[in-house]
Amino acid sequence: MGDEKGLRKSSPSGGSSGADFAGLGIQFAAAIILFLFAGQWLDKKVGTDGIFTIVGVFVGGGGAFYNMYRKISLAQRNDDAERAARKAQDLKDRQP
Repeated sequence: MGDEKGLRKSSPSGGSSGADFAGLGIQFAAAIILFLFAGQWLDKKVGTDGIFTIVGVFVGGGGAFYNMYRKISLAQRNDDAERAARKAQDLKDRQP
């Protein structure tokens, strides 16, 4: 596998593969729906009129966005490190 966060190393072209990010949309939607239902359940339990549903949607969306941001940032850092290593190797190979 790739690194400790579960991303693959890279595609043959050197960048991150699309498979690394294929499930992010599903995860985003699932987090929002999960927290939506949790908010509805909490509203019924407490007797409020939609407050926890709205809060749940925003918490789910915020958490999903943060997770997506983390994964994309990690992939970008890994890609930058790979490019720097390749560039350094190219410069080393060019020296006599």
